[in-house]
Parts: sequence; C-alpha cells; structure tokens
Amino acid sequence: MPVALTVAGSDPSGGAGIQADLKTFSALGAYGTAVLTALTAQNTRGVTGVHAVPAEFVGLQLRTLFDDVTVHATKLGMLGTAEVVRAVATALAGRPGGPVVCDPVMVSTSGHRLIDEAAVDAVRTALLPVADLLTPNVPEAAALLDRPPATDLDGMVEQAHALLALGPRAVLVKGGHLGGDESIDVLVTADGATPTRRPRMATTATHGTGCTLSSALAALAAREGAGDWLPLVERARDYLQAALAGGEGLGIGSGNGPVHHFAGIWPG
Repeated sequence: MPVALTVAGSDPSGGAGIQADLKTFSALGAYGTAVLTALTAQNTRGVTGVHAVPAEFVGLQLRTLFDDVTVHATKLGMLGTAEVVRAVATALAGRPGGPVVCDPVMVSTSGHRLIDEAAVDAVRTALLPVADLLTPNVPEAAALLDRPPATDLDGMVEQAHALLALGPRAVLVKGGHLGGDESIDVLVTADGATPTRRPRMATTATHGTGCTLSSALAALAAREGAGDWLPLVERARDYLQAALAGGEGLGIGSGNGPVHHFAGIWPG
C-alpha cells in the first residue's frame, strides 16, 4: 500500500490544508497520514485566526509516525513558524518520508498572511535543501527570493532556476496568478525547463488549489516513485483541472468554494 504523509495546517471548511490533502491522497489511491502544524479558523471567505502547534510536538508527531509506519512520499504545506520549519527539516533530513514535495504556503487564497519573515528565511535555509520538488506560485517564488514577482514565462523560468540553486532537486513555479487564457506552470530541473499548460477555467471554486496540486504530486510519487517529475506533474494537473471543473457544483460556502477532490468518483 503506498503511503503519503501531509505535514500541514487544518482548514475547518475542508477545502485546503490537511483536509484537502487527505481527500486528494484517497482519490489518487494512496493511504493518507497526517502531522498537524497549526489550527486555523477559516471558511471560504477568509482566515480569522491561526494557532500554531509547538515545534517540539510537531517533531514528536513525525518521529512517532516514522518509528512505526513506512512513508513513501511527503507533502509539506503550511508550517507557520521558523521553529516548526526547522523541526520538520530535522525530522526529514534522514529521508524517512520518501520524496518530499514542498508547497511553501505563505498567503491564503483570500489574501491572509500565514507565515512570518523568520519562517520564510527558515524555509530558504533549512527546508529547501531537503525538498525533492518545490511548488511555489509566482508570489511565493518572489518572496523566497526577495524579488519582485515574475510577470511572464521567462521571468518564471529565471526565478525557478534561482530557487533550484537554493537546494531543491526540482522546482515547479505555478503561473496561475499571471492571468491570460492559459494557466502556465514551469518545471525546472538540472536538465532544463519545461512549461506545462492548461486552459484557464472561469470558476470561483479555487479554495485549496495549491494544496490539492502538491498533495496530488505526493500521492503519485508515493505510488510510482519520483525519478521523473514531469509525467507526475502532467497527471497532477489533469486531476486538478477535473477538480476545478467540478467545484462549483458542490455549492460549499459563499466565498471561494473548494475544488471537488472526488470529481468523477462521486457526483457534485
């Protein structure tokens, strides 16, 4: 049985964070395990509060899990504080969780800041060297590099290469913030840059898109390994595209509703 782990915060509305990750793991045929880093008070309209789990207890959760369960791939989401970032990096340094997909969650879809500057610096210095795939969106890539956001594909490629130099083995910069008829992401590895394109969908059901894509990549890596990220990226994007298409049919909340993680599996 392929086992995937999510290390992330909780979203009571179910569209992002731990809840979205576990749904995605299940939809893609991986057994889901979870280590909680933060509680949030949020719904589809926004985040009203964040309560961090102490770093020592995050580390204890990870060590206890790894002592008993074989984990084939790990997804990192909202970590919140510099202390939690360092605790997670330390726990993963010996590679007990398989390939690591790092989604550097910094700002919620509604625009709420979820991580402070000390934590951003800890991600740069401690976490990126243990990441097999880093999946920032355009604003997150810019924040990690302390540069203005990219405005086109060439800028995304340049920033992905700069992030690659900080230690991850591959970088997927997500271009959804750039607008246009297509949603263009770019995967950069030591072998070069490859754009991946999908038609942009007109939908308000966008809550949890970043969590869903990164957890899809972890589920696929748990099932098939991570020797070549490109086919996994394409399949994860196909899964997300279907989830986006089905999201509005769920009718959840009055803000940015969630994507439909089980589109094609049960009706929405």
